[in-house]
Amino acid sequence: MKRVIYRELGTGIGFWVPLIIFVALLGVGLGAAYHMEHNGHIVTGMDNRIVWGLPHVFAILLIVAASGALNVASVSSVFGQAAYKPMARLSALLAIALLVGGLAILVLDLGRPDRLVVAMTTFNFKSIFAWNVFLYTGFLAITAAYLFVMMERGLESWTKPVGTIAFVWRLALTTATGSIFGWLVARDAYNSAVMAPLFIALSLALGTAIFILVASWLLAADGRPFDEAVIKRLGRLLGIFAAANLYFAGLQHISALYITQRLAVETFLLLSGGHYPLMFWGGQVALGGLIPVVLVFLAPSRLSVLLSSVLVLVGATVQLYVIVIGGQAFPLSMFPGYEVTSVIRDGVVAGYRPSLPEAVLGLGGVALALAIVLVAVKVLRILPDQLVGEPATMVETPAAASPGLQKAHPAVA
Repeated sequence: MKRVIYRELGTGIGFWVPLIIFVALLGVGLGAAYHMEHNGHIVTGMDNRIVWGLPHVFAILLIVAASGALNVASVSSVFGQAAYKPMARLSALLAIALLVGGLAILVLDLGRPDRLVVAMTTFNFKSIFAWNVFLYTGFLAITAAYLFVMMERGLESWTKPVGTIAFVWRLALTTATGSIFGWLVARDAYNSAVMAPLFIALSLALGTAIFILVASWLLAADGRPFDEAVIKRLGRLLGIFAAANLYFAGLQHISALYITQRLAVETFLLLSGGHYPLMFWGGQVALGGLIPVVLVFLAPSRLSVLLSSVLVLVGATVQLYVIVIGGQAFPLSMFPGYEVTSVIRDGVVAGYRPSLPEAVLGLGGVALALAIVLVAVKVLRILPDQLVGEPATMVETPAAASPGLQKAHPAVA
């Protein structure tokens, strides 16, 4: 059995260069938010038909990924897989950071961020948005407690019960996020009970992909070994989750095709909707699903797992774009059985072109999440000295006890 040493990230080029980049992106993102707030959303690609634009795609991407990123810690403590235990702290930290980044985008995209206090003090419990206020804040608190009991000596016995609560809570959070769309009966592309399990599967694939990429980046930045056996194990999980996401996406569209009222919107999203079918089949299905599954199961290697993680991330972004933007672009069916026309373009497919401020705001939220992770692993003993294939016992050591950044750290017997 190997002993895994936890220590802070070293201070060097692997820390300062990414931090400067993230802070710069965050500053530009705040500038974009001010530009949108000062001039109004007329400077974006959104209008009164496309009210959720590219910032919402980024926000939902990070929120869904936050739930999935906690999966590694859950597999360790809830399901007793000791091989994942060295990665559990980073998993919990990444979940917190991703959720904070996603919520920051939502707040800054409201148009009136100061009105957030109303949303947090006045609740309509018939709305899933009201429930999400409690689910998001509860997830942050529970995951922070989960991270604390994992790091604090003498509290090891609390890891499984707190981890179990976090596991159930994150399922509820992702279910609620999917239900935002599943319970919108006015939109033919949304209204489906399959949205909840689809978002759970998407979160598992997306969160695992981001965890693999972030863990690989942080360990490489400090010259710490990342055993290929561990990467392949995570790659198999990624393949299973990517296949599950494909399954539920297929189930969503197949079940919709059985409903005559939805044939038009399904034809639009899958065949005739211009770039939306191309994004669905090429980005979501091929790049984000089939290719990663083939790579991790038929050609498992470090490179294939990393490439699959990037493809899953790209595919998930495309998937959410098609769901969020494509679902709004198709005209509302206000009077079923009748054709609706008006001077304000009712009954016409809505056009949407993302603007630069929207993209920059979304990237700012991503930069915020990554900056939180980078600073946290610098000041806290979260990152393991190495990730090996064997189960491990944990010890901690100060950063000062570590060798230089450029040297690989040998296994501790």
